[in-house]
Order: sequence, then C-alpha cells, then structure tokens
Amino acid sequence: MKIFSTSLLLALVASTSAFAPAGKPFLSAQMQTGAMPQASMVAVSRGGASKSSLNMADAAAAEPPKKTLFEKYTAAADLATNLFPVWTVLFTAIALKKPTSFDWFTTDYFTGALAALMLSMGITLTPDDFVAVAKEPKSVGVQFTLCYVMMPLLALGLGKLFKLDPALLAGMVLVGSINGGQASNLCTYIAKGNVAMSVLMTTATTIGAIFMTPTICKLLLGSVVPVNAVGIAMSTIQVVLAPIAVGMTMNKFLPNIVKAILPFAPVVGVVSTCLLVASAVAQVAQPILSAGLSLQIPVLLLHLIGGLVGYWLPKVGGFGEITSRTMAIETSMKSSAFGFLLAKLHFGDYAARVPSAVSVVWMALTGATLAVIWRGIPVKEDE
Repeated sequence: MKIFSTSLLLALVASTSAFAPAGKPFLSAQMQTGAMPQASMVAVSRGGASKSSLNMADAAAAEPPKKTLFEKYTAAADLATNLFPVWTVLFTAIALKKPTSFDWFTTDYFTGALAALMLSMGITLTPDDFVAVAKEPKSVGVQFTLCYVMMPLLALGLGKLFKLDPALLAGMVLVGSINGGQASNLCTYIAKGNVAMSVLMTTATTIGAIFMTPTICKLLLGSVVPVNAVGIAMSTIQVVLAPIAVGMTMNKFLPNIVKAILPFAPVVGVVSTCLLVASAVAQVAQPILSAGLSLQIPVLLLHLIGGLVGYWLPKVGGFGEITSRTMAIETSMKSSAFGFLLAKLHFGDYAARVPSAVSVVWMALTGATLAVIWRGIPVKEDE
C-alpha cells in the first residue's frame, strides 16, 4: 500500500509539472529588466491629470473585448483536458482509499462510458480519414504489429518470468492483446507527436480488436483459462465498432449537431475515462494493494518496455522523431478499461480482471511520463 501510494504521489507531481506554463511570469520579467508598464511611464513623465486621464482612456479603449461565456468554457475545458493525467491519479487514489465511492458505477454504466469514449472519437472521423490511413500504410502497419504481436508476447513473457498464476497470466496477456487507448491521443498532443496519425492508429487497432483480440487470446490462453472468443468479438462490435459507426454517420449527415456538441466531447471523454479508471480500480482495490510488486512490476514493465521499443524500433527503421513519438505512445497506452470489461464479462476467474485494473493506472502514468519528457525536448523542423 505504501509503495503504491508513493508511486501515485510521484506520478501526480510529475504530471502536474508537465502542464506548468513555459517562460517567465510577466511580473518577474518586469522586475528583472527594470521595466515599468508603458502607461505608468507616460503618466509620470508627462504629468497632469488631463493627460493621464487621456492615456487611461486610450488604454481602456485598447483593452481586448471580454470573453463570452462559451469562450470561457472552452478555455476551462482545454485546461481540464490537458490535466487529464492528474485527474487519473486523483480518481485512482480515491478508488484505492474508499472503493465504495464508485459502487454506483455498475457494469451498464461502465459499458456506456466506454461506448461514449468511442463515440467521441467517431464524431471526429470521416471516410476520408480511412483514405488517409491507406496513404500511411507503413507507419500504421508497423504500429499495428507492435500492438498485436510484440505486446501480447511481451505480456506472456513477463507473466511467465514473474511466475504469475494462470488467472493473472490470462489477464496479463489480455492487456497486451487489446487495442490502443483513447488517452493516447491526448498524450500524443502533449508529447508534440502527430495527433492525426495517433487517431488513425487508434482507429486501426480498435477495429482490428474485433478479430485480433479474441484470436490472440484463444491462441495464447485457450489452454490456460476458458475464453469466450465469440463473446469478446460481440462485445467489441457493440462497444467499439457501433459507437464509431454512429459517430461517423452523425458527422456525415448531421454536421450541425456534431459541431454543437464537439466542444463538449473532450470533457465527456476525460470524465468518462476517470470514472472508468476509478471503477476498475475500486472493484479490485484490495487485490491491487495485496498483489504487491509481483504484479505491479510486470504490468509497469509491459507499458514501459512497450513504449521504449515502440519508439526506438521506428527510429532505427528510419521513421522521423514525431512519428516515433506517436508510435511509442500508441504502443504503450492500451485500452485497459476495455480489457477490464472483457475480463469481467468473459473470463471465468475473478483474478483475471486484476491485471487490467492495475494496467489502467500504470498505462496512464507511463503515457503521461513519456509525454512529460518529450514535451521538454524540441523537435527539429525536418522531423
């Protein structure tokens, strides 16, 4: 408990620092340069009440117009969205401290929140986006391979290395076999990656999950624990493909409605994600805390090694810095909440869902850490 709580606290500090504004505060710059506001200097040099009043009137006239309520909301929403890793840590801490706080968030709500995330992505997509995927087959193909070949095998290897019992091993492999998570798009933005490419890669692995996730689970876990491959495929279609299709349809035929609700989509996404994380953690809070390092370390290494390999392999293969960052975050950040839902619905052993719950935490924190590091490293224009 102490080790896990300390890790969350350090992650919270790191995540917060990622969003600190760059540059020196205005007042500090003035103090260091000895500069004074121009209006004050004019008033002192010229003197006289009339001239000072005139200058004040001119300054008032030059003031920018006040922001509308919607503009204020947009600014607040942007800030709240950019602080997503911080909210994740806070919700996780609450779920671990008082799991009963999320008893109301039942399976139906969980499924609905996950579908809402997919819908929020769907309303930003058009058929042209899939045409764009076809124009970037190499990068998308490499990341797809990393997601569904390297990560499942890495999960299996780490599980066996740390001698996890069959149910935990099954849950570990499931984490490695699911699609990329929606939070990867936000972390890609923070890391100065290619957000459009991130969305396309997430879309590709999400659609691929319909057949890749049940196939991989059946191949790697069929002899370990019972796996309902058909059930996983059906859940993937209902929770992933259907909301995306609905969102794209709305974007095509109801553009005015989509334009009206689009500014609210990021907030809905952040709230949904935090509730998904907290709910997953709360339902297995005690197993997470009692699992100890024997489970925490392999899950953390899965996301960390996945991110590092997802970065260096493309770099060695000739991809640019921006693309490599994007692929690293996409590979590292899995849709752990979706994995938790699949384990809950289709894996018979209760313990099989624990790795996904642990992954929800470490996936978000690993992605945030990578984003923090890369945010401070400039990208050359030719990359």
